[in-house]
Amino acid sequence: MLKSRILLLLTVSALSTSSFAFTLSKRKSSQGRALYPLQRRRCHVYSSLLDNDPLGPDINSDLTKPKIIKKKLKTFARYLEVECWREAQLRSLEPVLLAVADACKQISRIVARAMTDDIYGVALGLDGLPLDENVQGEQQQKLDVLCNTIMLRAFCGSSRSINSVASEEEDEPRCCSDIMGDSAFAIGDFVAVFDPIDGSKNIDASLPVGSIFGIYRAPPGIVNGANRDAMFLQRGSSLVASGYCLYSATTVLVLTLGNGVDGFTLDPDYGQFLHTHRDIRIPSAGPIYSFNEANFIDFDEPVRRYLRALKEGSSSVGVRSNARYIGALVADVHNILINGGIYGYPATKKSPNGKLRLLYESAPMGMIIEQAGGAGSTGHNRILNVKPCEIHQRVPTFLGSIENVYELDQFYKYYGDGDDKDGDANCAMDELSEA
Repeated sequence: MLKSRILLLLTVSALSTSSFAFTLSKRKSSQGRALYPLQRRRCHVYSSLLDNDPLGPDINSDLTKPKIIKKKLKTFARYLEVECWREAQLRSLEPVLLAVADACKQISRIVARAMTDDIYGVALGLDGLPLDENVQGEQQQKLDVLCNTIMLRAFCGSSRSINSVASEEEDEPRCCSDIMGDSAFAIGDFVAVFDPIDGSKNIDASLPVGSIFGIYRAPPGIVNGANRDAMFLQRGSSLVASGYCLYSATTVLVLTLGNGVDGFTLDPDYGQFLHTHRDIRIPSAGPIYSFNEANFIDFDEPVRRYLRALKEGSSSVGVRSNARYIGALVADVHNILINGGIYGYPATKKSPNGKLRLLYESAPMGMIIEQAGGAGSTGHNRILNVKPCEIHQRVPTFLGSIENVYELDQFYKYYGDGDDKDGDANCAMDELSEA
């Protein structure tokens, strides 16, 4: 019996020593990529999920290359082909809009490389000195000049449909024949307006930026020369097409041809815009407000009262609203378009007419929002009814869900002083009442 007990103890001791030695050896060999059975099992499961293989791949398969299943989506080119076939008046704009989409691709790549390539900072002239300030009183940046050039060539060089263009970066409108150096480009029936890079200061902090554009039909009887400005001074309700490109986590092109709004996302693998947002409809009311509240004390009394109501939850929305402000018109309006709410850049004591330009910012974005079922207002009138009196005219701007914008207008009606700030103080606005 005693011998049996001694033998049992020796056996147990030997097994424990063996187990301890095995554990040590495994811990040491773990530095050489050795895997425990449980770890092997987990890797096998994860690899199976990544590779979408019900049986699971071999343990040594490359886990860094998961299979990606692409959605079957219509390309932007195919969308335009069908829409321009439906509307005969738009057929000559098909190559123009395709060129604008290509310009957005180029600008998207430029924005992504702005901090690593020598395309950031103040623009210099041939003499090595900084270029003069633009008409907005802003120092021209390399990125602004480069993006402006890309958009000019897209509108004027893609076909002979565009007669002239007006840009935020240009003091005066320019004829396409001057840009392309060929008189054949001065026969188009349309004029284009655009802001080549909106919110460029956001690039410093890797925040979203965008491009905005609109296309008008040139008024009959007005060709070139001294009357060129008159080709552009049209109400937003005369816009034939409007759109914007958002350069963010994804690059998105949003377009309206006057019969709804559609969105297209740039596929980085194929370099094509794909139809990801069909017939975008903005919610009738939304819980988001997008205002630069640093200027709160300088806002009109109706705006201050309205913002207080949103924060207190006493507005028609019925809940306390959330503030979202990115600092780029395209990014902020896109957020409102998708989620609902209201975007506003009101008049302030410093800027009594607001800061947004009517012709190539407020009007094109107003058309997009209205086509999606929303509304655009100056606080006193519909934005698309305001007739500009100069190319770079500024106007107070409110865009968003129809319930939110309507409520803001009511605040102006009851708490406003009746002072219409839709245009420049020196610009006669009698034509507005005729609309």
